[in-house]
Amino acid sequence: MKNPLFNLFITLGIVVLFACTKKQITNKYTVSTNQKTQIITGADQISEYLPLLKGKRVAMLVNQTSIIGKKASVDSLLSLGVNIVKVFGPEHGFRGNASAGAKVNNEVDQKTGIPIISLYGKIKRPTKEHLADVDVMIFDIQDVGARFYTYINTLAHVMESCAENGKELIILDRPNPNGYLVDGPILEKSLYSGIGMFPIPIAHGLTIGEFAQMINGEGWLPNKLQCKIRVIKIANYNHDLSYALPVFPSPNLNSQQSILLYPSTCMFEGTILSQGRGTYIPFTVLGAPALKGKYDFSFKPVSIEGMSETPLHQNEDCFGLDLRKYDTSILRKSRQINLSWMMELYKAYPMKDKFFDKTQSKQMGDINKLAGTEKFKQQIIDGVSEVEIRKSWEPGLSDFKVLRKKYLIYP
Repeated sequence: MKNPLFNLFITLGIVVLFACTKKQITNKYTVSTNQKTQIITGADQISEYLPLLKGKRVAMLVNQTSIIGKKASVDSLLSLGVNIVKVFGPEHGFRGNASAGAKVNNEVDQKTGIPIISLYGKIKRPTKEHLADVDVMIFDIQDVGARFYTYINTLAHVMESCAENGKELIILDRPNPNGYLVDGPILEKSLYSGIGMFPIPIAHGLTIGEFAQMINGEGWLPNKLQCKIRVIKIANYNHDLSYALPVFPSPNLNSQQSILLYPSTCMFEGTILSQGRGTYIPFTVLGAPALKGKYDFSFKPVSIEGMSETPLHQNEDCFGLDLRKYDTSILRKSRQINLSWMMELYKAYPMKDKFFDKTQSKQMGDINKLAGTEKFKQQIIDGVSEVEIRKSWEPGLSDFKVLRKKYLIYP
């Protein structure tokens, strides 16, 4: 007969081991200290979509964020016997190592031998020839919820091609790290461009799956085409949950801080100020050489291959704001993009006629296209209050919030 004390130790050991294991599993997926429910991306729910791929010739639009667990989704699905005939790559390329705006060429993936077709070069969407040997397309890319982040444009282009050629699009949905945020002026039609194709605010508060439903529902594809889509939903997700990205979505969004600040700081691409491109802390610092003496903090943009080869103010000391430790919970509580930084830095800049003058540098963007309206630039110049600026976004912003509710998959 075994010692009762020995049995007790064994029982307690099993309980402790179970508790520790459970804690490890929970911690692996928990993305905030108050969040105990496991968020499971669409890609990680293989059983939901693997049967849909059986016997099909599959094309995938993916990049470095397209993972199942910790493994590239292309590699994972290949190991499960999925017949992947080609891969399409967006801005920054299939492996995510191309600089912002850099043209990406077609190639063959060295690891798998699968042809990779760039949708950020000579062509923007798959052609009829590209899809001739494809039965179904998969879209699996991490977005960050900002109008000027180009993956939603890529989504629309792929939806258009699939609709024209009778192909189903399966979207493996992922959380929007800025999903709580719906703010900014609605993009005016006269300002549509490669960094904005839809009448939406700067921060749209939708996942890729929800955005695809909006594109279809609002008839935003040419000739009001309808794409057959199937969204593999995220489990245990809502828009108020914080979400730390396991893989950063592009070379210049390389920290959680940069991702959360991006809807606010990206507008500085339409100014003479550096947003930190040419440093390893982009979108978390703002400054220019002309602000020397007005700010103590400084940084120096340099050429960095794969991030920014010819940054604004290259090899010059830039003085301004250090937002690396800015408390982003302030943005979450206000549910607003930050306008005070733009107002402050314009006021501090000594040569105001040059602040928005994009003729000075090829690295400067168009503030009107970034903001989505021609009013914003003039409002900053005229010293209009933040309250009045926000009032000018209405009723468009409120109307969009109502429209958005029609397409929400998650609360």
